[in-house]
Amino acid sequence: MAVAGPNSPSGTAAEIQKTVSALTARARAAQRLYERYNQEQVDEVVTAAGWAIVSPEHNGQLSELAVADTGLGNVADKITKNRRKTMGLLRDLQGAKSVGVIAEYPDKGIVEIARPVGVVAAISPSTNPVATAANMIMNALKGRNAVVLSPSPKGYRSGARLLDFIHAELARVNAPPDIVQMIAHPVSKESTAELMRQADLVVATGSQSNVRAAYASGTPAIGVGVGNVVVIVDDTADPNQAATKIAASKTFDHATSCSSENSLVILDAVYEDMVEALKHQGGALLSAAEKSQLQKTMWPNGRLSHQVTARAAPSICQVAGLKRAELQSCRFLMVEETGSGKDFPFSGEKLAPVLTLYRAADFDRACVQSRAILDYQGAGHSIGIHTQNNDHVLRLGLEMPVCRVIVNQGHAFATGGNFDNGLPFSLSMGCGTWGRNNISDNLNYRHYLNITRISRTIPPVEPTEQNLFGGYRAKFKL
Repeated sequence: MAVAGPNSPSGTAAEIQKTVSALTARARAAQRLYERYNQEQVDEVVTAAGWAIVSPEHNGQLSELAVADTGLGNVADKITKNRRKTMGLLRDLQGAKSVGVIAEYPDKGIVEIARPVGVVAAISPSTNPVATAANMIMNALKGRNAVVLSPSPKGYRSGARLLDFIHAELARVNAPPDIVQMIAHPVSKESTAELMRQADLVVATGSQSNVRAAYASGTPAIGVGVGNVVVIVDDTADPNQAATKIAASKTFDHATSCSSENSLVILDAVYEDMVEALKHQGGALLSAAEKSQLQKTMWPNGRLSHQVTARAAPSICQVAGLKRAELQSCRFLMVEETGSGKDFPFSGEKLAPVLTLYRAADFDRACVQSRAILDYQGAGHSIGIHTQNNDHVLRLGLEMPVCRVIVNQGHAFATGGNFDNGLPFSLSMGCGTWGRNNISDNLNYRHYLNITRISRTIPPVEPTEQNLFGGYRAKFKL
């Protein structure tokens, strides 16, 4: 199994710095060679990295290893996710220019040239240790960068196996192997912090502590925000269609995705029909007593327990001691709620197949409730709606503190790009300033580029005072 450094990065600060310095030095040397590649050669390298995970044999091994080591999600859905996300990203990258001149604007006298950022430190989470890492690596390679992966400790073995497969494919296309490396075992906060300091760009996905550390590293950094998806079901929605999509999304990979629906705000006119439709899809509505018991299990000390994260619903019930027969075979759990905030933990992100239901008298109140949930947790990420009312959709886009409004789609499948929508395929969603992020779109290859702009003279475009102030002066009689 390939590892990135000659020695373990554990030890004193000086030892860690020395080990990481050797790692980044090899990355810089490889990147200088890779920087000379033309677009065709770069695209072949990206394709090679993609095949390293899409190959059915590789994907199966990686998925089994990820679930075995992290205990999160399930193998079948990991296989689907790894393939779908990689195939989608390759679709997005196919034909995209990332070498040399990428755009020309003759009317402005501007020519844009793509340049690498250098060495990318890629911080990946335990929830998606393979798909996220592969996405980061492929985007970085598209920009002729070198990338050094710092996985979560639980995701180390699957990350290392992924690098084995990638290095084999890089050898096949005669690319320098050190353009893709990984911190050596054991990964620590100290070694990751040192990597972030020495890299040219940090890309961080996962816990907010990782994102904050990336922003504090002193290196240009891109981080993503907390997902706590709320979805409105209005009175024009088809409950059966909405429930089918929501259930498939909520249960996929046991809700490891930060884009999984966490709360539904359902208009009163369709509430009963929607609950019945969700039950038909395998949802089990808990009683007040069962909800209280589950809450104590999920947040025993005010913090979400790892015992329930990304587990199957029956397994969560077993841990919580919920013994009702219906719960032993359900796909997901449902609880009814009225409030939001720290005193109502079910209003927050759960990373588990547990869905919180709110009842709203009308769309105005649905918007108020949704805003309260997002203000508590998840501002910037996204909101969903099942509707046939375009005015409702536009209102969410105009008023909600989110970077994405997902319409009539399963949220976990749509937010990070899907084959039937136009969002870039990504596992890292920027949340703008609402989520304390510096990007508001899906992380994509353009974030891994420097752009040099050539500027030539054009015929002058100089406004007169009348052009700029005529109307203003006339209005106020100036």
